Amino acid sequence: MLCKRCGSEGPGAFNGEIGIHFPGLDGLDQPVVWVFPELAICFHCGFTEFTVPERELSVLSTGKAVEGNGPEQENKERRS
Repeated sequence: MLCKRCGSEGPGAFNGEIGIHFPGLDGLDQPVVWVFPELAICFHCGFTEFTVPERELSVLSTGKAVEGNGPEQENKERRS
């Protein structure tokens, strides 16, 4: 696999934990969206890419939390 930014070979795969915040002061009243993606990180330029799951993407697009959104739900799903 090649890096989409610099074209170097072999980005590394890592597990991530990312809290996505809405921008600005209004974002303080919005939910923090937690995702636990697999990250592809280029060791040459630092470019990183990941996919946001559908449920969390819905929260980001609407600004409204859904039931079961957060690290507690993610951990529960991992144990199942």
